[in-house]
Amino acid sequence: MPTTAPETPPGSDSAKKCIHVAVAVIIRAGRVLIARRLDHAHQGGLLEFPGGKVESGETVQQALVREIREETGLQVPLASLEPVIGIRHDYGDKQVFLDVWKTTEAQGNAEGREGQAVDWRAPSALKDDDFPAANRPIIRALNLPGRLAISGAITSRVAGGSRLKVALAKLDSPLLVLRAPELAVEEYRQLAAQALAVCAEAGIGVILHGQPGWLEEFPGAAGLHLPWREAERLSGRPVPANRWLGVSCHDSGQLRHAERLGADYATLGPVLPTPTHPEQSGLGWAQFEALVAGASIPVYGLGGMAPVHENLCRERGGQGIAGISYWW
Repeated sequence: MPTTAPETPPGSDSAKKCIHVAVAVIIRAGRVLIARRLDHAHQGGLLEFPGGKVESGETVQQALVREIREETGLQVPLASLEPVIGIRHDYGDKQVFLDVWKTTEAQGNAEGREGQAVDWRAPSALKDDDFPAANRPIIRALNLPGRLAISGAITSRVAGGSRLKVALAKLDSPLLVLRAPELAVEEYRQLAAQALAVCAEAGIGVILHGQPGWLEEFPGAAGLHLPWREAERLSGRPVPANRWLGVSCHDSGQLRHAERLGADYATLGPVLPTPTHPEQSGLGWAQFEALVAGASIPVYGLGGMAPVHENLCRERGGQGIAGISYWW
């Protein structure tokens, strides 16, 4: 994530001025500070996360500290800011690059010092239609976990069900991608039914893996994850807005396609060499960071990931880590 205001923010169109905006996700007691845009402002009346334009010569962190103080009266320690996501969006009349950072250490009582209403809301209560379109990936990032668990090799429904019950005891993510390409369709169907029941008891959402039709059969699933072979065939979002949609990606073109499909997140990898794909050397952290900088949806690092990599991934703009071996 950029720390100083670039002359041309990533992904900007040189024929149209791109405004570099610093955005703050201020969290306190599990709730996020939001404000309502003044009626006369661009996208007036909608909700937003506090922030403002990065001035020439300012770092993004400096701009946030200044903007938050001016807008809300809160004092934000500079060192407490952590990157969340970078978002490029074209409104037609203007193009913006939202440089989003978060803090849990803001001090003071929030107030609307510019006449705007402010409120603290749970991330789960934030609704897309209440915000400008450019803000919507931020809502995704706030509601997605830092670790996305994926099931490992499953050679039969019976073995998979037994292994899942054992693995759930150490699962530290509220979401599980049930991936089992080794199984025939009917066996996966039976495994999915079993996994949904077991995971519901544990309070874990199951994201099914594979064909779009799975959500019609299993409306209780939390969402669908598309392998690239399925995603490349589609031209639009195949699942309802109230279900997660993920896409497996390996390069910038695939990330762009995932965005066009309306994906809520993507996995990108392999980042590091992994035993499951010994023939692939991995993107490496530098290329991962560069690809994430061009994405406007949350991106998980995949391949060779372990819990120790979660913060490293976030420092490079990722949502967190996705993987199998660290928990399965």
